[in-house]
Amino acid sequence: MKKVIVIGLDGLEPRIAEAMLAADELPNLVRLKGQGGYTRVRTTYPAQTPVAWSTFATGTNPGGHGIFDFLSRDTDTYLPLLGLSRYEQKNAFVPPKVVNMRRGTTVWQLLSNAGLPSTVIRCPCTYPPDDIQGRILAGVGVPDLRGGLGTSTFYTSREGVRAEHSERVVHIAPSAGTIATQILGPRNPKTRVDLTVDVSIQLDPSHRKVTLRSGGQPNVLEIKEGQWSDWLQVKFKVGLLQSVKGIVRFYLRQIEPTFELYASPINFDPEAPLFPISTPPEYSGEIQARLGTYYTAGMPEDHDGLIYGRFDEAAYWDQCAIVLRERERMMIDELERFTEGLFFCLFDTPDRLQHMFWRFREHDHPANQNNGLNVEMACAIEEHYRALDTIVGKAMEYADDQTLFIALSDHGMNGFQRGLNLNTWLYDNGFLSLKNGAIPGEEGNGDFFRNVDWSHTKAYALGLAGIFLNLKGRESSGVVSPDEAAALKADIAKGLTGLRDPQNRKVAVRSVLTREQVYTGPYASESPDLIINFSEGYRVSWGTPLGGVPEGLFEDNVKRWGADHVVDPDLVPGVLFMNCPFNEAGARLLDMAPTILKALGVPKGAAMEGDSLLP
Repeated sequence: MKKVIVIGLDGLEPRIAEAMLAADELPNLVRLKGQGGYTRVRTTYPAQTPVAWSTFATGTNPGGHGIFDFLSRDTDTYLPLLGLSRYEQKNAFVPPKVVNMRRGTTVWQLLSNAGLPSTVIRCPCTYPPDDIQGRILAGVGVPDLRGGLGTSTFYTSREGVRAEHSERVVHIAPSAGTIATQILGPRNPKTRVDLTVDVSIQLDPSHRKVTLRSGGQPNVLEIKEGQWSDWLQVKFKVGLLQSVKGIVRFYLRQIEPTFELYASPINFDPEAPLFPISTPPEYSGEIQARLGTYYTAGMPEDHDGLIYGRFDEAAYWDQCAIVLRERERMMIDELERFTEGLFFCLFDTPDRLQHMFWRFREHDHPANQNNGLNVEMACAIEEHYRALDTIVGKAMEYADDQTLFIALSDHGMNGFQRGLNLNTWLYDNGFLSLKNGAIPGEEGNGDFFRNVDWSHTKAYALGLAGIFLNLKGRESSGVVSPDEAAALKADIAKGLTGLRDPQNRKVAVRSVLTREQVYTGPYASESPDLIINFSEGYRVSWGTPLGGVPEGLFEDNVKRWGADHVVDPDLVPGVLFMNCPFNEAGARLLDMAPTILKALGVPKGAAMEGDSLLP
């Protein structure tokens, strides 16, 4: 083979895809299956996007690449940290640098060493990107300009609106049809004061639009009601001769009777990103010059805006369509000049759209009680799959008889109706203690373990899938000796395995595995000590990932985010299509990097655990 083309379809669910294949509703994937084959593919522990695609890239289990969750923790403070990248600064006189927490050797690094180029578009955990022969545009892991996964702003004249997590609410009172306000930018690294850009918004109710004026580009931006605006490029002044560029777009929900305007998180400007988001560094700007301004944030779909009710499902659907078209243009633009080596392009939207629209498939989903059941959106997922099938068909036009063509998802999807408060379970069973006689759910027991008594706590849950022991010599206030660890893990695993939800008597936890049962490799020691495998319909509660201790063991998931995949990996395999016969039995994400390398005549890496699926 001379070329390998891989189209990633994040979160594509086998049960939906297989039903549509059988009904001939995905003609290009049917054709691809006929050319070679199709199978379900085993995902990772846990089945999370950054974990799974890092295994795809390196051919190792997470212990070989070091990505175990979106979150990790600081063993000195017990506070959660972003687990995908880290900022380091030796001293105040040296600029900070970004460190990619995905380690291991990727398939594109091995190809580069062999003299073969790669083009990698939006693969998770490529921020900052590897220095390779070819081009990379970083994906999930690229933050917004404030350094998080997305801080939006909501401008409203409606009273009583409170800011939610990772959000700023600006209360405004329109005067003579004009609003004077600001766009929130990054913090000044020296003063820790928020940088802002002044804007004025002229209301035009008769034409259902507003006009935003600023010192950005364009100086005058028209925003129509019920539509997403074009991009606005803004510049935040840090000092006398220093500034930071970003890009933002708006959604005008309504002008009357109350004013409601949503501003997306500030994305890095592709032409001048705060930190490099591409290889070579100028590549991100070249894409913009050829195709126009685009989302650079790792998770471009603004799901929080929908969760908080700042816009509705129709607006979210429109935004997903914008992101999909944007990614399709990038794909075709690169395939037009792709002649050898590896081409990879990831489409994130099926994952994001299913998270938000899955509940419409489950009429009894708790989220439908408060947020409404949109019958029109019940088939949105299938419609999106058809759009993806069309994109796969366009990519297949670039595959000749010297091309291995692959379409795959990293995991599937599952309903999420009930959440388990893991830290509350640990408290109830004597593994976690609170200070001064406090009990779960009281004020002060929210995120960040605020009221946990570490001197009497043996274990704690953080992130989406794991429990850590409060280990002596590892955690700053550890109380569990290494000799006690094995018995403690066994006690927790025994207590949680088979745990039933008293509301419906369903088993919520299928199994609990130890680190040693799941992970091997140089970074296995960074993983949680225990991995929780949830049943269908269950996940950790919303209060668990950041260290909360809510009241009660179980709670209804009433958020619009009504589906998830952080369950037992056996329940959420991905899908795999190839245009040539392959060994379908037992296919794993672990096998994809060795398969790509074999197709291009390059030996697999020494650390790779997978095997080529090619005969």
